[in-house]
Amino acid sequence: MSERHSLEARARLFHIWQVLGFNPWKKPRKDKGKKSSRDFYKGAFDNIPFLNDDAKRTFTHLLVRPGHMIRDYINGDHERYLAPLTSLIVFYAFFALLSSVLQPVKDVKSDLPSVLNVRIDEDGKEDEIDDEDGGEANSELGLKIAGNTLEILKKGYIYLHLDQFPEEVDTKHEAALAALEGSLRSQGIPLFLGKFILLWLAMSMALRRYKPGMSACAAASAYTLCQFSFFMLFVLLVTFGKSTSIGVMLMLFLLMIDYKQWLGIGYRKALRLGLFTGIYYGLLYAVTLLLATGSVVLLAYLKA
Repeated sequence: MSERHSLEARARLFHIWQVLGFNPWKKPRKDKGKKSSRDFYKGAFDNIPFLNDDAKRTFTHLLVRPGHMIRDYINGDHERYLAPLTSLIVFYAFFALLSSVLQPVKDVKSDLPSVLNVRIDEDGKEDEIDDEDGGEANSELGLKIAGNTLEILKKGYIYLHLDQFPEEVDTKHEAALAALEGSLRSQGIPLFLGKFILLWLAMSMALRRYKPGMSACAAASAYTLCQFSFFMLFVLLVTFGKSTSIGVMLMLFLLMIDYKQWLGIGYRKALRLGLFTGIYYGLLYAVTLLLATGSVVLLAYLKA
């Protein structure tokens, strides 16, 4: 057999494995009582979600046949893979661990939005907070926006980040809230939970014509976020902790591949579904942000 035919045969075999998830011509292994080096640690990692065979199979298949794996799981093949939410939690925990090691500690106070970097004195006038370059801009902004509104927005932002502003904690209630926020933020809970819910809803809206069901969309969104995390982790390692961003185009490409393999549709339809998913995700994010901001502003206003 020529080298060209050999490559074509390997490509066909790989495609068959992609669709089925196994090689139908592979003969079962016969050890015939022989001992191997695996006998030493066989079964040692079965109860560790990130190291057992199901986890290795799940993460491998998510990289090379993601849509087919999602389809298999939705169709009832649950024994061979980690559950979607388990995969998401385990991987985000691992990602958070590596992030805490590789990423340097940031000055969280510098993350306070510049539009809120204003202090209101007793006379109701604005004053700068260590922002020489933006002082003039803040002064102009203060002529257009009421000082009390800026102060309320600032208090609302701080209330959602009390763990990062310990000097603002005055009561036991605020101390407990700060501890809870710090615990959740250190584990990446707001990140994975918020993105999971938004992607779940966006995917359900984009795929309503195909009627996959809410549970199927939940599984697909969790596995898709695991895919995104793979590449985020890769970027984190390559940049030595400087970045975790993978870009919108790569996310769209991964969604397109998932939809094509999962639903058995062409690239054009899969790309359109990916675009609609991204649009719905953005709209849901904007609505959620507006509602959260409004609630925080209202709570801060009532507290003031």
